[in-house]
Amino acid sequence: MKSLLKYFKGYRKECIIGPLFKLLEAGFELIIPLVVKQMIDKGIAAGDVFYVLKMAGIMIMLGIIGLICSLTAQYFCARAAVYFAEGVKHDMFERVMKLSYQDTDGIGVSALITRLTSDINALQGGVNMSLRLLLRSPFVVFGAVVTAFTIDVKAACIFAVTVVILTIIVAAVMFITGPGYRAVQERLDKVLLSVRSSLNGVRVIRAFGNEEREFEAFKKENDELNRLQIFTGRISALLNPFTFIVINLGTAWLIWDGALAVDTGRLSRGAVVALVNLMGQILVELIKLANLIVQLSRALACANRIEDLLKKEPSMKEGKTGLKIKGKAPEVIFEDVCMSYAGAGENALEGVSFKADPGSTTGIIGGTGSGKSTMVNLIPRFYDVSSGCVKVDGIDVRELKFADLREAVAVVPQKSVLFEGTIKDNMRLGKEDASDEEIISALKTAQAYDFVMEKEGGLEAPVTQGGDNFSGGQRQRLCIARALVKKPEILIMDDSASALDYATDAALRKAIGEMKDAPTVFIVSQRAASVMHADRIIVLDEGHMAASGTHDELLKSCDIYREIYVSQFGRPEGSD
Repeated sequence: MKSLLKYFKGYRKECIIGPLFKLLEAGFELIIPLVVKQMIDKGIAAGDVFYVLKMAGIMIMLGIIGLICSLTAQYFCARAAVYFAEGVKHDMFERVMKLSYQDTDGIGVSALITRLTSDINALQGGVNMSLRLLLRSPFVVFGAVVTAFTIDVKAACIFAVTVVILTIIVAAVMFITGPGYRAVQERLDKVLLSVRSSLNGVRVIRAFGNEEREFEAFKKENDELNRLQIFTGRISALLNPFTFIVINLGTAWLIWDGALAVDTGRLSRGAVVALVNLMGQILVELIKLANLIVQLSRALACANRIEDLLKKEPSMKEGKTGLKIKGKAPEVIFEDVCMSYAGAGENALEGVSFKADPGSTTGIIGGTGSGKSTMVNLIPRFYDVSSGCVKVDGIDVRELKFADLREAVAVVPQKSVLFEGTIKDNMRLGKEDASDEEIISALKTAQAYDFVMEKEGGLEAPVTQGGDNFSGGQRQRLCIARALVKKPEILIMDDSASALDYATDAALRKAIGEMKDAPTVFIVSQRAASVMHADRIIVLDEGHMAASGTHDELLKSCDIYREIYVSQFGRPEGSD
């Protein structure tokens, strides 16, 4: 939690003024019971109406001043909490953007979403409440005790005993609920993961009629969350009734002692009324404090989770070497590359070595799970190799600056991702200042120009969230065009033409090959037609490089490639 205090740095004024005005408000409240005492003992007892009216006027004035102080405090406390949360969100999002694929895989997307939303909201509420009440409520409680001692020492001992008992109760509740709220937030991660998975796969779920099974899986996770919330909530809920019980018992004791003191002349009637009012103020403040403790317990649990993320250092360390290949396709070399995912029992890639010449096209083919995507993800350094090295233009990618490396590489991933906005907005993700001519050129190369121009608005045609207003093939072509807009030196197409028909796929590959300053291209596919015209084809089998060569060479020498080809095209003429 201490590391989060730096986010108050620019808002010290708000953090001081807010609590200060709350203390001023509390001070005026503590004066009122003394004013009431004087009104009863000197005004009402003597029948002095003018004195009573004067004391009433003082009470009204104290109330108005207290209201002004309260409004001022609320404003500055809320302002400090909002800007505190804004700073935390900014740094959290920046840290998440710096994490490698391996880091985000380990934490989990659902956990990251929860921390960026629910956890920060809970922390913001906790900060706001703390600035308003963390000093005010204890100040009123102990101020009431001290004021009681100025009235009567014996009666004040009742206050002291009451406050000590309540302090023990509050400490016990905090001790139990702190870990409870952390467990609740962790379980919330799992519920969010279940919801996210169901929503992303809702069409598949409905296609297989598995709605009931998904509902049961969600119900199981949600019931566990409810169980934790109910347990923690019940413990927290004990705070208010225990507070009422202790305070009411203390008040009854005070009234009984005060009645005896009035009979013996030790206390005046006004003093007893003042003491009861002070006890009432303690009750109100302790109820507020109880609610603060509940919210603070949750906020502290969330703060620890947020702090853990902010302290997490990216597993990949950025290199310091620049890459100066603008407009020139580089060679890419894999030297005895091995790679394993965190927690995996065996390597996803092992002993992969080859060289892709500048401007060449390298096809990568193999069965599902053979390591195709893993291999190309090493080039832009989304993952790091376990051993060996990947070189771009003769430099190990681990030595290169992220910005330089990824500026030179354009990746079209397996899943076509479009963002809400317009077609032009999506195209400019690749290059912010891309002109309409550059975008149109990229669309033509990606075989997307015709259907884009048929849309009402052309480049300004709307794109819904996820690109759901386009077909699968159209989304893939738009994603390819987006990559081409930045005119990369290395183009990686990770099974990104799987939804295209053979004619469109062939036209796309031909257009890319005819590009001016053609990049070094890597095409990952399970379709032989997509890679058969490549300068070199890499055949992967369970993470190993089974063979490498041209289409004709592999048909003769590689059983795996031949099986893939035959399964899609039948046996070539003249073969047995």
